[in-house]
Amino acid sequence: METLISSLSTQHACPIVHASDISAARRAGQKLALELGFNETRAGSLALIVTEAGTNLLKHAGEGMLYLNVAQSEGVPGVDVLAVDNGPGIADLDACLRDGMSTAGTAGTGLGALSRLSDEFDVWSMPGQGALFFMRLWRDDAGPGLCRIEVGALTVPLAGEEACGDGWGVACDPSGASLLAVDGLGHGPAAALAAQGALKELERLPRSEPTALVEAAHGALRTTRGAALAAARIDFDNDVVRFAGIGNIGAYVIDGDVRRALVSHNGIVGHNMRKVQEFSVPCPPNALCILHSDGIQTQWDLDKYPGLLARSPALIAAMLMRDFIRRRDDAMVLVVRRRAGRP
Repeated sequence: METLISSLSTQHACPIVHASDISAARRAGQKLALELGFNETRAGSLALIVTEAGTNLLKHAGEGMLYLNVAQSEGVPGVDVLAVDNGPGIADLDACLRDGMSTAGTAGTGLGALSRLSDEFDVWSMPGQGALFFMRLWRDDAGPGLCRIEVGALTVPLAGEEACGDGWGVACDPSGASLLAVDGLGHGPAAALAAQGALKELERLPRSEPTALVEAAHGALRTTRGAALAAARIDFDNDVVRFAGIGNIGAYVIDGDVRRALVSHNGIVGHNMRKVQEFSVPCPPNALCILHSDGIQTQWDLDKYPGLLARSPALIAAMLMRDFIRRRDDAMVLVVRRRAGRP
């Protein structure tokens, strides 16, 4: 069965600076749960996760961000909750995850509750470098089968805009996974329209090779302002990723200590795209593929965050967005990890 997930799904970005912001985030989560068909028990668990995550942001960091995203695997939807702060960090994570441990004079049940309530849970923190928490709750109690990739992604529009002109998409099938990253020219609704047009081509051609997907998007975007775009195909059987890009999309494969940058050609998809060239690099199990728009700085080094590369792709995406967003344009980051072994 194919799995398709993209930025066309709902994402809520909820700044948490006051107790009332937690209530607003919880309402957004409840609305998302209703849209996805969560039963009352699962929706209640999601409400508790959002409440505990927001409360911990206020107590321990003073403020932060909650992101609520739609997850998807083998036809089963879920909700991802990301809690991101730039506070003092956590010196002893293992102790803080045990019920009864508190550094804020409370009952000390918040972090333990987050872990218990979530179907998937991960955290990264270092003293002085803030904390990142990832919680995923599937709609169904059993959840989906094990997918062969893990996905983490975020989009942030330019301040003052509702629509984001940057987008991402991932389609996974038994033989591989197709990745698409797109940056509509400029920002606002017209840029978002271009990004949506490209993502609809991924929906139409979920198993497409990169060159064919770029060319299909080129035809689809002729009536839009155009976009920078990168497509990749992770080949599970041959342990490679094939890549083709046009315009300013950052693309990297990280395998242990090896970081390979993937090269795009100049041009605008939908307008003056002169050359599409496909490259292939190794992508074994546990390797990461990272694609991001030019709303993210290029001079990032995740080795400065000890242990982060081994954490959930959602936490890696959150860190790149937190520390390397330029804030003068839309921003997007997509992180995909090949899982080791077979489902």
